[in-house]
Amino acid sequence: MQQDWDIPPPPDQRVADPATFKGIVVQGVSKSFGPKKVLDACDLLIHKGETIVIIGRSGEGKSVLLKHIVRLLEPDAGHIWVEGAEVGSLEHEPLMELRKKFGFLFQGAALFDSMTIGKNIGLALEEHTDWPAAKVRERVCECLKQVGLEGAEGKLPSELSGGMKKRAGLARAIVMEPQYIMYDEPTTGLDPITSDAINDLIIQLQSELGVTSIVVTHDMPSAFKIGDRMAMLSRGRIVFTGTVDEVRTTSHPMVRQFIEGRSQGPLGAF
Repeated sequence: MQQDWDIPPPPDQRVADPATFKGIVVQGVSKSFGPKKVLDACDLLIHKGETIVIIGRSGEGKSVLLKHIVRLLEPDAGHIWVEGAEVGSLEHEPLMELRKKFGFLFQGAALFDSMTIGKNIGLALEEHTDWPAAKVRERVCECLKQVGLEGAEGKLPSELSGGMKKRAGLARAIVMEPQYIMYDEPTTGLDPITSDAINDLIIQLQSELGVTSIVVTHDMPSAFKIGDRMAMLSRGRIVFTGTVDEVRTTSHPMVRQFIEGRSQGPLGAF
């Protein structure tokens, strides 16, 4: 049975003029699926060039929040701005251009089984550019080399290990030279050594490409290693934001319960 807890109020995550903010502003976003309210007047600021890690229990809406940022889902209420552009007001063509600024690493890599790795990675270039085939191949090989999969372009996804699939997914995420990369549980299902290699790759890409990284994860060792800041989502709202050091030392009961993996606390056990 859940107890009553003195939960500190969520931090102020709003700006006076979202149209001038360099980064992403999520303001008052709510989303329900039937009777279940997943996001409830959610506010969050994501600063240009940072790696922000969004933590929280399963089913709290972390992946749903990512999908709202690129308008794969429409909010029931609230607004999102990306570099001053209000996402909900964009017509089709400007929205497509905005989405090109984003790369996405899906939880299961989401590679097309019937396509070679090279085809998987080059598909976006074939769809959105008029590049000749030779230039597409060159860019694909460049991205594969960047993630440590040089020479894998002719393989099928079934020929790759879980970690290699994640790397291939990362190559696909960066092929269009995005300004933002969104990672949905990048280390799920991987052994600790492979997970750490993926973490190193995330740090490397953020440093080399200067991208803004938005990472959803339950993996706290990964979160502490890769994050500049963390934001905790609970009951549809961001209830805490802080640097990695602030998360380590906070007395916030929700954050403490989550990072310590305790069943007793304000988050409940189920």
